[in-house]
Amino acid sequence: MSADPLDAAAGERAERIAKVLARAGVCSRRDAERWIADGRVSVDGRVLTTPAVTVTTANDIRVDGKPLPAADRPRLWRYHKPAGLVTSHRDEKGRPTVFDALPKDLPRLISVGRLDLSSEGLLLLTNDGALARRLELPSTGWLRRYKVRVHGEVEPERLAALEKGITVGGVGYGPIRAALERQQASNAWIAIALREGKSREVRRVLEYLGLQVTRLIRLSYGPFQLGNLARGAVDEVPKKVLSDQLGTSRAATIHANRRR
Repeated sequence: MSADPLDAAAGERAERIAKVLARAGVCSRRDAERWIADGRVSVDGRVLTTPAVTVTTANDIRVDGKPLPAADRPRLWRYHKPAGLVTSHRDEKGRPTVFDALPKDLPRLISVGRLDLSSEGLLLLTNDGALARRLELPSTGWLRRYKVRVHGEVEPERLAALEKGITVGGVGYGPIRAALERQQASNAWIAIALREGKSREVRRVLEYLGLQVTRLIRLSYGPFQLGNLARGAVDEVPKKVLSDQLGTSRAATIHANRRR
């Protein structure tokens, strides 16, 4: 769209309009595309009819005639997700979501990774897409720790072998540290630590070992701990702690990129 007057000015970083709206915290990218189709978004006084438009900070972007809010600094929250909530802003089956349960005075948040419907424990939430992507990257290498209750007879040697990695249903999983904490009749608790965090990884690997997961609790995500956070409670990570864990320069870079 190089001939489009809405394209970026020379020398400025251009981004798709849907991405800019999502980063501003007003909606998701998918919602942004719907809003554009409904004629709710304008750039420099021109109502958009397609999301295939790039913009920069030089453009006047408005939703329903109102300018976008100023970008906030990247922020992070710990949330103790209860079982029974979907980690999604909208569920096609009408099930309750994590975001429905959050206090209404919070900004629009996105999750760092996911916990499935029946899983519980620590879920990190942020107002910044760039920060979420950084925390999810395998290269970050942060350990995620879980406490898992299973039904079945646990074989400790098979758990130990998971540290070499395993392939289940054609999907390769990296090293997993797993150890039996206690066996009580036909039920057991297992401690698990991994760095990759693929979709439903813990459940699929344990089911492959013949163990039925009956409860799954995430205890930590990198340096951030569930601790004594009450079920359903949300608590913001202090700015200094976030800067210390990310590195001040990296946190500043994320904020600078978000403001572009």
